[in-house]
Amino acid sequence: MQVNEMQAKTEFIELIRLLESKREDCIIVARDGRPVVKIVLLDDNPVSRRIGIAKGKFRAPEDFDANNDEAAAMLMEGTL
Repeated sequence: MQVNEMQAKTEFIELIRLLESKREDCIIVARDGRPVVKIVLLDDNPVSRRIGIAKGKFRAPEDFDANNDEAAAMLMEGTL
C-alpha cells in the first residue's frame, strides 16, 4: 500500500492498525509520487527464539575446518 505524506500524517493510527491486523504487510509513504519511507510491523519474536532456529537441519562436512590455516594466511597476507 502506498500513501502520500499528508495521508500518512492524518491517518497514521489507522495505518498502524492495518499493519497490526496483517491487512497490509508494509506501507510506503511517498513524496510527490516517489516512495520515501517504508513502514513495517516490528518482528515480535525474541532474538533467543530466532538464534539456532535451523539447528539440526544442516550438516557440515567432516573436513569443514581443514583449510582454516590456509584461508587465514591468505587473508592476513592479502593474496586472495
